[in-house]
Amino acid sequence: MTWTLPEPMLSTPVPTPVLRPGWAAEPKWDGFRALVSVEAGRVVLRSRRGTEMIPAFPEIEEGAAQLPDATALDGELVVWDAAGRLAFERLQNRLQRRGTGAARAAGDWPAHFVAFDLLRLSGTVTTAWLYRRRRAVLKSVFAARRLSAPWTLCPSTTDPDTVRKWLTWTAVGMEGILFKRLDDAYHPSARGWHKYKSHETTEAIVGAVTGSPVAPHTLLLGRYDDDGQLRYTGRTTNLTQAASGTLTGLLTLARRGHPWTGWSFSAGWGSRETLDVTLVEPELVVEVGVDVARDASGRWRHPARLHRPRTDLSPTDVPGLSPH
Repeated sequence: MTWTLPEPMLSTPVPTPVLRPGWAAEPKWDGFRALVSVEAGRVVLRSRRGTEMIPAFPEIEEGAAQLPDATALDGELVVWDAAGRLAFERLQNRLQRRGTGAARAAGDWPAHFVAFDLLRLSGTVTTAWLYRRRRAVLKSVFAARRLSAPWTLCPSTTDPDTVRKWLTWTAVGMEGILFKRLDDAYHPSARGWHKYKSHETTEAIVGAVTGSPVAPHTLLLGRYDDDGQLRYTGRTTNLTQAASGTLTGLLTLARRGHPWTGWSFSAGWGSRETLDVTLVEPELVVEVGVDVARDASGRWRHPARLHRPRTDLSPTDVPGLSPH
């Protein structure tokens, strides 16, 4: 029977970056979560949502020749810029490239696979192994095979001082810390890891815009509640021309049956002024910076700041609405 990649193991947010006894910590990188498998010359590079990404990243397929056959890794696909910072926009722009365009982009903005877990090694499935064993063997594979670009071994530590040092790396694109229990197996689809984000960012679904879908002025954001209803949670600040441009082609006019049909929206928290909005299909996820002040319904009282579209996420990946 043909072996296939498992669903990725997931994480739950935690409020503090405290490294507890019996746990290891890893940096959380600003990239795309990806799983890679090589077997009999066939290379699979799968996103968290199950999208096959090899056509967009030919350097990963070429680099797979360095790996043992019948081996699979879990990790983060990243692009570094010339200054050594992670360039998420460059990574995102590469997703739609194919053929000669993808090859040219691989030369201009090469991707790296930051490996943080071992799922299979030379035909042996390793997901049932404890993290400490998977980590030790993964490290030995990098050393024995002398793996080089596009492969990078993600750091791991059990030292709290090292974790505190990592938290100062935000300027280069390190988003936070992942915590993994040393004596835990790899559980596909389970949220067994913990995640601490260094900055106040979160995700939301775009349900409407002011302006037009082609050139939005602001985004109206939503999240699903416990009943599966898309609820309004806040609006972004006015978008710059550059920020608006990052949304080109990603927003679609709403079809019939939009959950916000007939709704009116306030121009601001506590304001009686209503907005002239255009409903869009609630499909696009965006990452925003938010203040912690919320009203009783869990809506943000201050405008959110658009960081970027997250085309690698689906609306089901967005946290649910959390009333106070």
